[in-house]
Parts: sequence; C-alpha cells; structure tokens
Amino acid sequence: MGIKDKIQPSGNKLKNAVGIEGNFGTYIKPMAAYTCANITLGGAGYPINLYHQQYLSFVEQMPTDVTGVISMINGLIDAVSDVVMGIITDRTRSKYGKHRIYVLLGAIPFFFAYVMKWSSFGISSMGNMTFNFIYYLVTAFIYSTSYTMMSVPHVAMLPTIEPNYFRRTQYKMVEYMMNSVGQVSSFVFMGLVLGGFDMPNPSPADKGKYLMSGIVLAIWFVWSPILSFFTCPEPSSLSLRKEPINWKYMLHEYYLVFRNRSFRQYFLISIFNSFRSSFYGYSDQYFIVSIADKYSHFNILNTVAGTSEFMGSPVIYFLNRYFDKRTSGLMLTPIMIAGLAIYAFVDHKTPAVFLYIAAILYNFGFSGPGFAIDTIQPDITDVDELITGRRREGVIATFRSFVSKTINSFMTGILGFSLKFFGYDVTKKEPIYQTAKTIFGLRLNFTYMPIIFGIITLILIKSFTMNKEDHATIQRVIKEKHEGKKVKITKQQKKRLEKISGVKWNEMWIGQPLTKAEKKALEEKALKETAEVGV
Repeated sequence: MGIKDKIQPSGNKLKNAVGIEGNFGTYIKPMAAYTCANITLGGAGYPINLYHQQYLSFVEQMPTDVTGVISMINGLIDAVSDVVMGIITDRTRSKYGKHRIYVLLGAIPFFFAYVMKWSSFGISSMGNMTFNFIYYLVTAFIYSTSYTMMSVPHVAMLPTIEPNYFRRTQYKMVEYMMNSVGQVSSFVFMGLVLGGFDMPNPSPADKGKYLMSGIVLAIWFVWSPILSFFTCPEPSSLSLRKEPINWKYMLHEYYLVFRNRSFRQYFLISIFNSFRSSFYGYSDQYFIVSIADKYSHFNILNTVAGTSEFMGSPVIYFLNRYFDKRTSGLMLTPIMIAGLAIYAFVDHKTPAVFLYIAAILYNFGFSGPGFAIDTIQPDITDVDELITGRRREGVIATFRSFVSKTINSFMTGILGFSLKFFGYDVTKKEPIYQTAKTIFGLRLNFTYMPIIFGIITLILIKSFTMNKEDHATIQRVIKEKHEGKKVKITKQQKKRLEKISGVKWNEMWIGQPLTKAEKKALEEKALKETAEVGV
C-alpha cells in the first residue's frame, strides 16, 4: 500500500470525526467567505472591552457615572437601531441579497469611528467635561450604528445561506476561529503598544499610545467585511414582496416573534447571560487595579484568558456534534461560576497565581453558554417559520438584541452610578485609598452579581426544549408544506412541536391548508420547471 493509500483512510476518518461532508475545499470555502467578516465583527470590540473603560476613566479621567451615562444613552440608541436594521434588511430587494450589501456599507463609517474612540483630538485638554461627554457620546453612536449596519444583517444571513442544523454549528465554529484571529491580533498589538507584559498603571500621559493603536486597528479591521461582501454568496432578493410598514405592522411582527416559546426561552437565556457579562466586563479593570492591585499582570492575564477560551472551542464543537446545542452550556457554565467564586476571595495580598487560576476557569467556562446561545439562534428562525410561514431572520436576530441592549444599557448606567455611590474615585485608584464600602461595591459588581446571573443562565439552558431531532422534524414538515405535499407527522411529533413553538398545531401556518396565493405560487413553479425540462 502506497503512502497516498495510507493517508486517504486517515483523512476520511478525520473528516468523519469533524463532520465534514464532501470535498474539503468546496465545503470550507463558503464558511470562510461568510465568517471572515468576524475578524472585525468578533474582534474589533475585544480591545474596546479590554481597554476603553480604563482609557476613559484613567487617561481621560472621566468619572464612572459620566462614562456610565454615555454607555446607557448609546446602548438605548443602539437597541433601536438594531430593530430598524432588522426590518430594513428583511425588506431589502437587491441582486446581492437582503443582507450582505450592508456589511459593505457599514465598513467606511466604522473605520473613522474606531479611530475616534481612542482620541478626543484635543477636546479633553480644554478641561470642559461637557464637551468631552458630547464628543465620546457622538463617537459611540457612530461606532455602534456602523457596527449594527454590518452585524445585524450578517447574523441574519446565516439561516438563509445554510439550512442544515449541524452545518450551522460548523459555521459558528469557523466564526469562532475568525473571532479569535481578530481578538488575538488586536490584543497582541495593543498590549505591546501599551506596555507589554509589565503594564504601568494607565495615566493621561498615555494618550498618544491609544491614538496610534486606534489608527492601526481601524486599518486592520476595515478589510474583512469588504472581503466577505465580495466572496460570500447569497441569493438575490429582487423578487421579494414588501409588506407596508407602519407602527401596527412593526408591533405585530414582534408580537409574532414572542409567540414562539423557543424564542422566549432563548431570549431569557441571552438576557441573563448578558447581565452576567455586563457586570463582569464593566468592572473587571477597576477590580484588577483597585482590589487585586495586579495591573502589571493585566496583559498576561488576558493572554491566559484568551488561550483558555480558545481551548474550550474543540470541547464545545464535539459536545454540539455528538449531543445537542445545550450541552456546552450545561457542562461549561459551572466551570465559569467556579472561576468567579475564586475572584470573590482575591485582594491585594493574594498571590497572582490565584488570579490566573480564576481567569483560566472563568474564560474556559464562559464560552459554553455564549456558544450555546449563538448556535441556537438560527434554529429559532425555523420555529418562527413553522408558526408564520415566513422567513424573518432580521426580526428574529434583532428582537432579542433590542430588549437585551435596552436592559444592558440601563444596567451599564446603573453600574457607573453604583461605583460612584460606593465611593470609587478614578483619580485615587490604588487599594490604599479604598474604603470597606468601596471594596464591597467592586466585589458586588465583579463577582457576586455575575455568579447569581450565571446560575440563572445555567437553569434556563437546562430548561430549553428543542433538540436536533426536533429540528430535523421541523425542517422536514416545512419542506413538505412548501412543496404542496401532505405533511406527514405523528401525534407524538405534533405534540412535541406544539410544546416547542408554544402554539397549537391548527393555529400555526404548518397546520393550516394552503392559501390561494400559495397554491398559485406552486402551480407557477411547476409550470416553470416543466418549461425548463422541455427546453
């Protein structure tokens, strides 16, 4: 047996284990074309999450209540823009499809906004906090709106370009890898610019470093959504029929979304996981500086955190492949909670090794519930079609984000005022200046509340109803209905789908007779196919 003959069976075994069907090149290429945009969509926010709060607080010296108000107002506007973008993308008629044209259009304003986030260009030196507040609020608005223009259509596009239950998970895994490319590259660059692995405490003297980082990263992040537009295939939407748009129509669209029991379950999981993330993400830099007193370890800790999160990805992949989409959340969320529990006992005297252990556990674990939420989302669209008979990817993608962003915006504002209430002063950040009240406030935001919301998230993931067998049944009956065939379903399956959807069978589109318009469309399709065969 030759070398080639020996390699071929091994390659087939690897493909089968990973779940690759058919030719490797043609299988992976569309995934790469779609997910390359995630270098920006998943990576651009990473340095912002890591460094922007400390930049505003310690470099621009803006009080936590002021930065909290910026986040709150911008988040509310961002939530509304998500809904608007979802409706726009669902109604877009274009030869490029409903979604991907916006991935291109959002890239240019996104470039300029990214630079602006890292410098006030002399406004802060005027010493007028009102001017500073207005500048960073406007900057946040431009950034979040341009990001929404790209991200909402991109998320909504997946159910359109990939109908298969498991392959959607594979898309999400490749997307996860692209996220990591964006995150790691931007983190390494910005971390080295700001001080490498022996970070000095941030101060106003660092303004030039942040500006340089913003310019370079804006250039790095602008190309991937443009490439995705030109390489990702999406069916034309020129034949799309537009419904009249008004407030009654919009409210009815979102009422229909909330009728979907699977969506309500997914929505609650997302909300409580977002609460956990908001508390932790907003206060982590304050905790490291003013409780642990280990800011010099900040970049190393984040390197360990990112590595730990990435190490969870193969575990998550195989759990999703051989079980269902809840399993990663059920198994990894307790590990995340264990990491948070260790943080609860850390102070400035605690050896750094305990911070590293906590970071490993938290970041290895938190990818579990996040991935479960991301992979469930496209399947909710199929349940919605079961109920309504329509594909409403944009509405599904944005309703959850609208409510969660609205709630999280208020939460971010509350967190800023909370730290102010507990006496936190950004100009006196060392542990020696912190009172018992301030220390409790930091621990409450960074550890106690994330633990509570993490436990609730775990309970909600466990209660999620739909599994992959259910999804296969849903897709089969939808296909049969669209083809004009009699839907084949047992009483047990019907009862199961009623539980998943929260709607009685005869009240759903799938359980009703074909309308005259649907019959006419099927007849026209049959005539067209007959004519094509004749030609």
